Amino acid sequence: MFNYFQSLSNLEFIFLIIGFIGQGLFASRFIVQWIYSEKIGRSAVPIIFWYLSIFGGIGLLLYAIFRKDPVIISGQTFGILIYLRNLILIYKRKNEKN
Repeated sequence: MFNYFQSLSNLEFIFLIIGFIGQGLFASRFIVQWIYSEKIGRSAVPIIFWYLSIFGGIGLLLYAIFRKDPVIISGQTFGILIYLRNLILIYKRKNEKN
């Protein structure tokens, strides 16, 4: 595996790191949701879940664009739009309550 990293150009290595960070953020949203739900004693989705989804999705999207992977590009683009829409709906509802 070490030989694999040595064979990468600097640009490839940078995008590999971006991809790993994106994947880490994206995966961490489930851990955050689980801890939040345990804390309040019921299943719930905290607002940070959507931010982790967006930033993780952007990292994965950048990596996918660099790799020219149309499957991941389309999936992440669509997902990011949904995550953004969820945040819009959350903030819209908060503003209506005030």
